[in-house]
Amino acid sequence: MNKVLEILVCPVCKGPLVLQRERAELVCSPCRLAYPIRDGIPVMLPEEARALDAEEEVRK
Repeated sequence: MNKVLEILVCPVCKGPLVLQRERAELVCSPCRLAYPIRDGIPVMLPEEARALDAEEEVRK
């Protein structure tokens, strides 16, 4: 997954993503969106992304 993270970017802002293993998500800090990882495959569709709550912290 690390090599994939080097080339994947947020489809909305083209910014970097942070892997949140415990939630199986790739998170974009600027957009405050979390893209799910299903069966080991990142789902990089904006309509599938979860908006982060105001109090949710993006951990690196």
